[in-house]
Amino acid sequence: SVHVLSPGYVNARLEKETPIFNKQRIDFAPPEKINSLVVSSNQLCMSLGKDTLLRIDLGKPDEPNQVELGRKDEAKVYKMFLDHTGSHLLIALNTSECLYLNRSVQKVRALSRWKGHLIESVGWNKFLGSETNTGPILVGTSQGQIYEAEISVSEGSLFSTNPDQYFRQVYTLEEESGPAPVCCLEIERGIEGKFFIIATTRKRLFQFVGKVPEGTEQQGFSSIFAVHADHLPSFREFPANLGFSEIAFYTPKLRSSPRSFAWMMGNGVLYGTLDYSRPDSILSDERVWVYPPDIDITVNKPISIVLTQFHFLLLLSDRVKAVCTLNGQVVFQDLFLEKFGLLTRMIKDPTVQQIWIHTEKVVFRYHVQRESRDVWKMYMNMNKFDLAKEYCKDRPECLDIVLAKEAEHCFQNKRYLDSAKCYALTQSYFEEIALKFIEAKQEEALMEFLIKKLSNLKPSEKTQTTLLTTWLTELYLNWLGILQGDPSQRNLYLDTREKFRTFLSSPKNKDCLFNNRASIYELLASHGDTEHMVYFAVIMQDYERVVAHHCQHDEYDEALNVLSRHRDEKLFYKFSPVLIQHIPKKVVDAWISMGSRLDARNLIPALVNYSQSASTQQINEAIRYMEFCVYQLEETQQAIHNYLLSLYALCRPDSLLSYLEQAGTNPNRIHYDLKYALRLCAEHGHNRACVHIYKVMELYEEAVDLALQVDVDLAKSCADLPEDDEELRKKLWLKIARHVVQEEKDVKKAMACLSSCALLKIEDVLPFFPDFVTIDHFKEAICNSLEDYNKHIEELKREMEEATQSAKRIREDIQEMRNKYGSVEPQEKCAACDFPLLNRPFYLFLCGHMFHYDCLLQAVFPNLPAYKQAKLEDLQKKLAATSQPSKSHHRPKDADTISLGKGQQSREQIKADIDDIVAAECVYCGELMIRSIDKPFIDPQKYEEEMQSWL
Repeated sequence: SVHVLSPGYVNARLEKETPIFNKQRIDFAPPEKINSLVVSSNQLCMSLGKDTLLRIDLGKPDEPNQVELGRKDEAKVYKMFLDHTGSHLLIALNTSECLYLNRSVQKVRALSRWKGHLIESVGWNKFLGSETNTGPILVGTSQGQIYEAEISVSEGSLFSTNPDQYFRQVYTLEEESGPAPVCCLEIERGIEGKFFIIATTRKRLFQFVGKVPEGTEQQGFSSIFAVHADHLPSFREFPANLGFSEIAFYTPKLRSSPRSFAWMMGNGVLYGTLDYSRPDSILSDERVWVYPPDIDITVNKPISIVLTQFHFLLLLSDRVKAVCTLNGQVVFQDLFLEKFGLLTRMIKDPTVQQIWIHTEKVVFRYHVQRESRDVWKMYMNMNKFDLAKEYCKDRPECLDIVLAKEAEHCFQNKRYLDSAKCYALTQSYFEEIALKFIEAKQEEALMEFLIKKLSNLKPSEKTQTTLLTTWLTELYLNWLGILQGDPSQRNLYLDTREKFRTFLSSPKNKDCLFNNRASIYELLASHGDTEHMVYFAVIMQDYERVVAHHCQHDEYDEALNVLSRHRDEKLFYKFSPVLIQHIPKKVVDAWISMGSRLDARNLIPALVNYSQSASTQQINEAIRYMEFCVYQLEETQQAIHNYLLSLYALCRPDSLLSYLEQAGTNPNRIHYDLKYALRLCAEHGHNRACVHIYKVMELYEEAVDLALQVDVDLAKSCADLPEDDEELRKKLWLKIARHVVQEEKDVKKAMACLSSCALLKIEDVLPFFPDFVTIDHFKEAICNSLEDYNKHIEELKREMEEATQSAKRIREDIQEMRNKYGSVEPQEKCAACDFPLLNRPFYLFLCGHMFHYDCLLQAVFPNLPAYKQAKLEDLQKKLAATSQPSKSHHRPKDADTISLGKGQQSREQIKADIDDIVAAECVYCGELMIRSIDKPFIDPQKYEEEMQSWL
């Protein structure tokens, strides 16, 4: 069997757990016996012997403060009272006197107004009290009187004349026998300015309730007691009598008002909570816990009581007992050794929740640690499971026990759904719980258990998740099947269906359902639940299955809606062939709405199958989509354009020609196949379209030949297209002329052809006419041709005369140049070297500059291109070779003369070539000077050498 979760916790403690009440003996040996001890706000005060008072700040226990009472008589400390701030200490003496000591002073002062009263209790004012002023407080005496008083410390000196501001009686407590000692007093404030005053005697607990107007709190509580002047306030009374009573309160942390109380009296302990919202009584949920059997109030009566969150502690003469306030059971008992002496008193510091116990010789302190550790178990046994879970939420092993107990409790009380929810949170065996619900035939509770169990699984527990998911699907389908057949259960069916759909669409179950969708589909199919099969397919985004389902049931509009909603291109490609057969217009609209997300090439097969079996009207839908692709999406795919051409050729010849013309005549910008288009148009006899395609292919002869079958004007427009080839144009026009003359036998139209094309002459057309045609029809054309020839001859004559005149003028200029000369004075110098010019061969330029031959050559050579430099060097070598004398002296004279003539002619030619290079222009006035303007004066390669020469 498969265990969905581990079957429980192992709770092993390696060491013994610390007790709730941990006792600690204080390392303190009093020099005298301890009479009384009080603690508040970490301030401890104890009375030692007859006349000593010891004060200890527990934050600084090593710095005790000792004060002497200064009494010379036999007076003894009866009781001590310390306020909530730890500042005001009242010391009641057995001589019916009362002393006061403030924390900030060392001197004890007697309260003169209090004299004559044995103080039994004090009710401190927690709302107006401060370190220097107590505010209005209540004081209870042994004679049953309740007094209101106030004590104040003057800021200017240690005390004012009288620290006790006033001391006035406000009430007297009585029992059936008359006035009784006021054992305890407590002042609490409720809501809306209402105050509650609790006062106890030996057998009675009184409550005084009243409002103190806002702003008048300083005036005290007289108004509250005045209300009860004529009649007794509400009280609780018990018959047994300890001879005294004591009340304890528990105040949680971070709160200023107590939450619960415990009153120790003769019949036991009255325990309850404090409800400040109640109008007449603050006490609520009261119950009396009788004392344990070993406490006999006649022999071994309790001395003190202290209240904590869940326990009250009773102090006996030799032990301490802790009783749980939830069930009244003793959960802790601590015996004290006889050597310590009899236990005298037990008190609690309300601010730090520490409990103090003392004998006459020893002081003990209890620390309360994790008091709520076992509270869960008590609440569980009381069937208060919510509270039990609250107190063990950080202890999973305890929480599991509580949940199991709650689940079993709900199961026994036939609250199966609640039981299932609890069982799902426990670590109990999965199979055991599931079988329990199956045997009880509680399928709905079983489903709830499985759902909760599934929600608590971790992502890593994939096997368990798969098991629960599949099982829940089966249970839901069974339950839906049962409910669907019962009309009276319609509402329950709808509710269960909604839960099932929520289960299927839950994000937490998504991965598991997706990975096991084949099994879920099989379950749905086995139950014949097509509705939820489609719903599940949509959740799984398995839109292919959804669309296929709609198509199988002829729900084509629904199928298209799914496609349009989810916009999956692959599904469009797959189902378009089926859908377009039934709803072509809607399908095309859907395609158009998809825009460029669809590749129209993948839709062509669907359109081809559709158009082959459809009417012209239906083919128009295919054309509409193809036009959208071409004109709106600007598709350039050849297959799309070819298919649109085929549809045009089949149904719309007019649109075919306009499409071709719109596509243009540039083959590089045409997106359809020219050869395919030509064959297609030829098959369907669309000659004009064929002519257009021939023109695009630049097959002008074929275009003209085909155009002549359609329209002569169309052929003429084709004949003028080859603009750069006059021979071809003439040939095309001759074709047109021949067609007009030979086929149409229209002489006038033939003459019109002559006027339309300047390349044709009458003589080109005449061979096409029959031999016996009348000349009148083209006499005018012949005359025009002869006139043109005559004009041409005259033009040629004029050009010849102009050429003759030009040649004559050129000859005269040449002759004039040969006779032109320049004069050079003897003193003229070379413009380059500044030496006399006539010493060596020189050049004279028209600008007036004169250079020696060698100086000019030296200036020109560096600025010549490389190829001219090479040519000049070659010419100079040839010139030097012709200047050398012949080495043969025996050659015949004629031969030598011939050789000399040839050498002289060659030498002159070489010189002329050199002049053409060197003396082409003045070196100072020509382009050479302009080109050299950006050249440095000193050659960079010779810069260092030149610089050194100047040093």
